Amino acid sequence: MPDSTASNKLPANPRILVLSGYDAGSHRRWREQLVASQPGFEWHTLALAPRFFRWRIRGNPLSWLEEPLLQQSWDLLLVTSMVDLATLKGCHPHLANTPALLYMHENQFAYPESDGQHASIDPQMVNLYSAIAATTVVFNSDWNRRSFLDGVARLLRQLPDAVPEGVMARLVDKSVVVPVPIEDRLFVERAAPINRHCPHLLWNHRWEYDKGPDRLLLLLDALVARGQDFRVSVVGEQFRQQPKAFTALRQRHGDRVVHWGFMAERSDYDRLLQTADVVMSTALHDFQGLSMLEAMASGCLALAPDRLAYPEYVPADQLYPSLPDDAELEMQGAADRLVTLLESTRKSTQPSDWSAARLEKQYRRVLMVTMGWPSFS
Repeated sequence: MPDSTASNKLPANPRILVLSGYDAGSHRRWREQLVASQPGFEWHTLALAPRFFRWRIRGNPLSWLEEPLLQQSWDLLLVTSMVDLATLKGCHPHLANTPALLYMHENQFAYPESDGQHASIDPQMVNLYSAIAATTVVFNSDWNRRSFLDGVARLLRQLPDAVPEGVMARLVDKSVVVPVPIEDRLFVERAAPINRHCPHLLWNHRWEYDKGPDRLLLLLDALVARGQDFRVSVVGEQFRQQPKAFTALRQRHGDRVVHWGFMAERSDYDRLLQTADVVMSTALHDFQGLSMLEAMASGCLALAPDRLAYPEYVPADQLYPSLPDDAELEMQGAADRLVTLLESTRKSTQPSDWSAARLEKQYRRVLMVTMGWPSFS
């Protein structure tokens, strides 16, 4: 990150342009929360709808080519990981030297492949060129940072020739971790103790293959085989095409279901977080895990695999051994860990370091340092 220059005078309200290239729900929520938490800046936003993934990640500079806001001057460009920052700066030469912060909600090097969705190298190159063009690269978890850097290193080793030295060092030097904050209102004390005899289990993720619904089915089957009673809520964003595991899960465990499907009202979802006992992940892909963090803030115990970003905030005794290549054995281990956890007196652990109140100053600092200033009052 750049050194500050104390001899220059900072504008009264530094102007920041936010560019969200694929404004999915979590991206939108993050940018809205950031703007609300940093009133000392003058904020402007450009956002593209979260559809047509391949077009969005390659085409956003063209979509914004005639955008009036990009004809103006800015103190900082703040772009999400779907934005082709290098091309965008090339299309608007007056922005070439404008400081830029690249926020990496995810990285294209660590997505599991599915039906060729991420088989092209183009999305990875967009991430790489954007990171090179950025002043600062901010990741939402250390897992995200490490998997990106590891992916870039593998790619560079595969390139045939003319690969400059020092690329990795430059990327490491400009990379920091500042998570997506959890709203302070979600940090509440449990109204009732954990039900250890018949716990209310919560699986609250996107209904897609990479979140491991097939593993969830195996886990619930394993709990039944062990004689462990439970109720379960399976909620999250749904799509027209869903993994078949959801149909099998509803058929096999429907009599235990408390909530099923997407919850349109946020207040209803918040109440679910506060009444569930254990929030679970069976994911093969999760760059931070907001749904897990929110439930933990609301008083749930956690059950997650010992991989991805989970070890950064889930207590070690609530992690089950990671066996991504053996789903059945992994879920046997998850069931064992859950039964042991329920037999203990373990209380829930709130991830206070991920709260908006704690992270507000970190965001403020990284914005200021990226612009070349150490503080702002």
